[in-house]
Amino acid sequence: MPLSVAFQMDPIDAIDITADSSFRLALEAQARGHRLFYYTPDKLAYVEGRIVAQGQDLEVRRVAGDHATLGPLREVDLSEFDVVWLRQDPPFDMGYITTTHLLDRLAPGTLVVNDPTWVRNWPEKLMVLDFPDLTPPTAIARDLDVLKAFKARHGDVILKPLYGNGGAGVFRLTPEDRNLNSLHEVFSGINREPLIMQKFLPDVSKGDKRVILVDGVPVGAINRVPAEGETRSNMHVGGRPEPIALSDRDREICDRIGPRLKQNGQIFVGIDVIGDYLTEINVTSPTGLQELERFDGTNASALIWEAIERRRV
Repeated sequence: MPLSVAFQMDPIDAIDITADSSFRLALEAQARGHRLFYYTPDKLAYVEGRIVAQGQDLEVRRVAGDHATLGPLREVDLSEFDVVWLRQDPPFDMGYITTTHLLDRLAPGTLVVNDPTWVRNWPEKLMVLDFPDLTPPTAIARDLDVLKAFKARHGDVILKPLYGNGGAGVFRLTPEDRNLNSLHEVFSGINREPLIMQKFLPDVSKGDKRVILVDGVPVGAINRVPAEGETRSNMHVGGRPEPIALSDRDREICDRIGPRLKQNGQIFVGIDVIGDYLTEINVTSPTGLQELERFDGTNASALIWEAIERRRV
């Protein structure tokens, strides 16, 4: 049965159609006969008991420079849709959090993917705290003395914003590095959020593995290898995607976290694994669908839609 589907995402005209996972999900939905609507997060609103959005009907195609046809701008009541995709990129700020509160009000009639309650409660770097035996030594603090003590214990560490994304603001501090005070001053001047510090994992030179889970089950992985002289492996900052198989350790990690993801409506999730350690659980706007499909032919988009369609029967 065709579904009515709304995508809440960043401006569609600016996406890279060879890499964007929202675009691949839209293509797959269209191929399955579902009707598409598109709007940006700033066009979401609560008005007298209704959750509405101003957006446009959408058709997509894999043609560079002509990948989307948009209908006239119109206001819709999102409760009339079968599925709403929460797909805008972080930063995970109060604007993002507010959209999750508004979309919560669509349940149970409309399925929001991923479930906004748990997207809000499980930002990328916090859900991993429930699995300390799977993760590298970690500290989350704003207090400089706490961060200094952690660095003194572990020597070589990574410092990054707790709610950052795409590799922005990620620093490696070696035992000889003396920049912690200065970095703390910079971050403290930007916002009031804590920082996250983790023990540096040398295995990152071999790559930062992105494992894709659908309804709590791993379906494949890609490896993101840092550029020469770079610690960060994010593709936004020059990381190179490579094919890679799931290891026994990857499956062990997924067996631990998968049931909770499924139970709490996290249908499309990407976890980050460096060596034997889980470092992030990405639920806000995971990526990697197109790279996985190119490398080994796994159509994870179809698996995601099958999981959604089962819920809408």
